[in-house]
Amino acid sequence: MIIKILGSGCKKCLALEENAKAAADAAGKQAEVIKVTDFAAIAGYGVMSTPALVVDDKVLSMGKVLTSAEIELLL
Repeated sequence: MIIKILGSGCKKCLALEENAKAAADAAGKQAEVIKVTDFAAIAGYGVMSTPALVVDDKVLSMGKVLTSAEIELLL
């Protein structure tokens, strides 16, 4: 599973990254977490509000920091 965190690297983006890692661990899933900060790449996903969570190239959330429990439900 590939999890991408789309954003500028702000505090909210970092929080979403940590929550995504925790959710993957809690779900017992092998996950590679990648930060995407290139705005052209972010726009390519159709994301206009960051941070955004993308799992296996599917946008699951944008514009908010999900908790690890919320992310675990999406995985």
